Amino acid sequence: MAKSVLEVGTKAPGFTLPDQDDQAVSLSGFAGTWVVLYFYPKDDTPGCTTEACEFTGGIAAFAGLDAVVLGCSADSAESHRTFIAKHGLELRLLSDPDHAVMQAYGAWGEKSMYGRTSMGVIRSTVLVDPQGMVAFHWPNVTAAGHAEKVRAKLAELRAG
Repeated sequence: MAKSVLEVGTKAPGFTLPDQDDQAVSLSGFAGTWVVLYFYPKDDTPGCTTEACEFTGGIAAFAGLDAVVLGCSADSAESHRTFIAKHGLELRLLSDPDHAVMQAYGAWGEKSMYGRTSMGVIRSTVLVDPQGMVAFHWPNVTAAGHAEKVRAKLAELRAG
C-alpha cells in the first residue's frame, strides 16, 4: 500500500467524516480558517492521551491564531465521546474507520514496532492554510510536546 506524500503548497485532500457527535465534518467547511489535522492511533492510549491533552491545553492559543484543531483516528464516535469525557478534551475527533482519509494524508501505512511490521495509523499532523493548501506536514511525530511545535509553526507561518 503506497503512502501518500503531501507536498507543501499543494491542495489538501478534501474529506467529510463524522465527529464524536456523528456530525459530518468537511475540510471545505473550514475555508478561511487554518486547520490542524492530526492523526493518532487509538483513543485513550498513553501517547494519544498525551497528545490530545496537550492540544486541548493549547486550544485557546490555536483559536487566537484563527485555527481549529481536528483529531482523526479509526475509532468510533462512541469511543471518541468516552475519550473526550474521560480527559476533558476540547477537540473535535473524527472517525475514519476505513482509513481512506488517513491514506490520502499519508497517515496509514506500514509501521514497525518491537521488530514486527504491521499496517496502522502513522502519528502525523498536517497544517492546512485558509485557502485549503498544505502549509506544513509532520509525517511522523512524537506525541509529547508536539502540540506546542504545531502552535509555534502556525504562529511563524501566520507572521511570515
